[in-house]
Amino acid sequence: MKLTILASVAALAALVAGHVSIINPCPRYSPVGENCPALPPGQSLDTGSNAINGPISSVQLGGTMPLCRHTTPYATPSAKWTAGQSVTIKFNPSAAIHSGGHCEFSMSYDNGKTFAVIHRELQYCFLGSKPASLTNTAAILSYTFNLPADLPSSDTAVFSWSWVNASGNREYYMNCADVSISGSSSGSFTGPQMVVANYPGYPTIPEFNGDYTTGMQYYTNAPNITVSPSGGNGGNGGQPPASPNPNPVYSSAVVTSAAYPAPTAPAAPVSSAPPMASPTYASSSGP
Repeated sequence: MKLTILASVAALAALVAGHVSIINPCPRYSPVGENCPALPPGQSLDTGSNAINGPISSVQLGGTMPLCRHTTPYATPSAKWTAGQSVTIKFNPSAAIHSGGHCEFSMSYDNGKTFAVIHRELQYCFLGSKPASLTNTAAILSYTFNLPADLPSSDTAVFSWSWVNASGNREYYMNCADVSISGSSSGSFTGPQMVVANYPGYPTIPEFNGDYTTGMQYYTNAPNITVSPSGGNGGNGGQPPASPNPNPVYSSAVVTSAAYPAPTAPAAPVSSAPPMASPTYASSSGP
């Protein structure tokens, strides 16, 4: 019993020391997700040095995980969605948000190799507006938006959240949830290509240092890409392969300076975006 308690405490500490992850819909292998399916055979929960809250790549630390962190999907979907419906994406309250940054929400139909963006929260993700100073405290820990009405129906779609942090080590974060989409007769969806940065072979977006237009060119200039359950997605759209490192080794680091205080309770739990039929971009034109 004592060993079990110690193991649980260690796992919790690893998550708290991490950064951010989604919890709903449950991402692959999350130990803190809501309504998670059973783990695939041979897989284990994402804890320890590869804790679910951590980045999949770090410029300073090295080590790379594949897109989605894990390439083996759940056998059953984490969520069943209808094209055009409103969905709410929830984040782990044990979050260190590194002064916000650029978040994208995307959809894949080839098990996470190619992603088209369906919603964006650029510049001030987790905050809603420009912070007065460096902060690790989230003001927003959920986003509500409408799925595009022309998302193709599929029982094996992959939803992703990706994030480039504004301050701290130059990192790239990503979680993926296996979802089903119904209610659409569309055969494909076209949207902006998901941005990959701070990842081997891709641009490094520097610390913002108060300039929240940093890295915006990669988002505003992203080409459109078409994704489809039947293929025809234009190749991998310039994305990394599904498993760039089949045996990833990643050591998570925690910023401990006074400039990055410990997370506290969020000031505003939900931010809603108006209904939409195509990707929306919640970003400011100024720094």
